[in-house]
Amino acid sequence: MIDKPAGLLVHRSAIDAHEDDAALQRLRDQLGRPVWPAHRLDRGTSGVLVFALDAAVASLLGQALAERLTRKRYLALVRGWPAAEAGVVDHPLARDPELPSAGQPHLEAQTGWSCLRRLELPVTTDPRFATTRLSLLACEPVQGRRHQIRRHLKHVAHPIVGDANHGKGPLNRALAAHLGLQRLWLHAQRMTLTHPVSGQTLELEAPLGPEWAPFL
Repeated sequence: MIDKPAGLLVHRSAIDAHEDDAALQRLRDQLGRPVWPAHRLDRGTSGVLVFALDAAVASLLGQALAERLTRKRYLALVRGWPAAEAGVVDHPLARDPELPSAGQPHLEAQTGWSCLRRLELPVTTDPRFATTRLSLLACEPVQGRRHQIRRHLKHVAHPIVGDANHGKGPLNRALAAHLGLQRLWLHAQRMTLTHPVSGQTLELEAPLGPEWAPFL
């Protein structure tokens, strides 16, 4: 397991053909041997990223993730204050978020969430309001659909701060200027899984970076 920083690719991709730096290549070079990613994180997401030392173990880990035999907890900084303290977003998602939803199969998807803290910053991102309300949420996706948490939080009108694809541009720009940092405010904090060889229960955790301190 590594603690992936925000902005780092998991592996080289044709989508970012100009980018040579990636977590897989960094870890491979540090260990001096091949490694295989067991799952993915979006480039902008920081936190727990699991690799295996051989393809067979990576396949077993990937199967455990697909069969929902693991638990994952994320922290997200979102726009607004939810009306409740906790809930579940139960909303099917199109398979490919990069394509129009119409005509695609929609897959079952649920994300549990709880509100850890409500904040109000002296930043105007809407001319009707002198301040901006934000919330820190803990999120646990039941499945692992692509961009599931990002899409679900957009669906309930609490998009993640810094999300260029599913968020609000004026909000993202104003808060990036106020905070002095532009990033997707989503962190993979914890993953609980069973080791596919030893059978041991592993709880892998990546601490939040110092940039999260104002929101804790």
